Amino acid sequence: MQIVDLNSAHFFLYSRIDYERVDSIPYRSRVFKLDRMRDLLDRLGRPHHHVHVVHVAGTKGKGSTAAMIASVMDNAGYRTGLFTSPHLERIQERFVVAGRACGENKFVDLVAQVEPVVSEMDCEATASSAAETGPTYFEITTAIALLYFCQDEVDLAVMEVGLGGRLDSTNVCLPLVTAITSISLDHTMQLGNTVGEIATEKSGIIKPNVPVVSGVRENVAGSVIETTARHWGAPLLTLGQDFDFEYALDWTSAEMRRPLSRITYREPGAQFRMEDIQVGLPGKHQASNASVAIAVLGQLRKIGWKISNGAIRDGLANLSWPARVEVFDNQPMVVVDGAHNVASIEALIDVLRDIAPHQSRRLIFATSSDKDVDGMLQILLPEFKSIVFTRFLNNPRSVSPERLAQQARNHLENSTFRSLNVEISMRPDPRSTWQLMTEKSGASDLICITGSFFIAAELRQLAREFVTQCQGAV
Repeated sequence: MQIVDLNSAHFFLYSRIDYERVDSIPYRSRVFKLDRMRDLLDRLGRPHHHVHVVHVAGTKGKGSTAAMIASVMDNAGYRTGLFTSPHLERIQERFVVAGRACGENKFVDLVAQVEPVVSEMDCEATASSAAETGPTYFEITTAIALLYFCQDEVDLAVMEVGLGGRLDSTNVCLPLVTAITSISLDHTMQLGNTVGEIATEKSGIIKPNVPVVSGVRENVAGSVIETTARHWGAPLLTLGQDFDFEYALDWTSAEMRRPLSRITYREPGAQFRMEDIQVGLPGKHQASNASVAIAVLGQLRKIGWKISNGAIRDGLANLSWPARVEVFDNQPMVVVDGAHNVASIEALIDVLRDIAPHQSRRLIFATSSDKDVDGMLQILLPEFKSIVFTRFLNNPRSVSPERLAQQARNHLENSTFRSLNVEISMRPDPRSTWQLMTEKSGASDLICITGSFFIAAELRQLAREFVTQCQGAV
């Protein structure tokens, strides 16, 4: 097909196999093929061979950490590329250079360059006697990112892993530094049922002699990462051993109130310490991500990259990262977060307790069918006076509101939760959900939207419009 505009580019991409939009992700080497990804890049001129890369994996925090590293490198004067997923509103958000999402014309041009190569590979796969398929949606977007960064001559690209690590399409690069932010249970059908199995997949990004920074505190997962690093001769820096941090919640000025993190970073063995670092994202988990980012930046410094302490401070303080405990300080206060597993829900609740310890909290919740719904509900139910269950409309993996409500009621009938008085409601779509929630909520309440980046994306615009209307009415 001929790629001539944004619509045709979208049609081409969304016609591909997209494992972000299916219930069952067959994470096996027969399907997730690094050989196919390498073949695609070879036909595009091997752009990954011409880009310096920092590679970031982890169950949670990998996107935030990648964005922190890129923000600091931008402030250090380098032209930096950033590849993350999923996007919230526009696919171009996945491809960022110098802090700006890829422009529409450039994106169409990149897709036009990739499409004939993909079509050629499709034809070869069809003609093959083996059960082969052409490149997937994520493989193509990864190739687009690397092609973009190569053609735009970025100094450094920060690449976030999509799923796992070992078989992820980003794992074709040879990075300067790798990072693993955290390990917890998520995508268990694909990566394994234990943190050890998941750590094995995540540590698949570790390369021979390439420094790896680990934010993992869990002993079993940490041992897997340590063993893998030793096997490959990769220098390992571990949170709690080689570097650490102290955290406090902070608020910006009264004119623009939003919660932030303030940290002290230290490397005991290196006698290096930075105090009073402001991080533009609230929560101890983001402070941990920031410490991993600073440790990665330290490794870049060691091999000659010029990164001042001032660039670190400015890059972390000025970071804005939507749907990561994003607070709209209004009456009521609105918090949008893409938490979608037990560990990230726990981190979200910790922040809510800090920023709104006495406010009555109301929840909007929707999630995907492959997530630990019961595990998340056990954490959420005691924290909210009312919950509206809904579904997102832009992805078929959404769980029905009826099923979510039934699972919540099952918990409330359990002796552990029987004393709770939680009002349960259901709505079939985000807009009617938002209307109901704003009708129920008082000025002193807190509305939290969470469960998936997909519901965060669909409700975030409504939340912003609501805040603008309220501010205009004052």
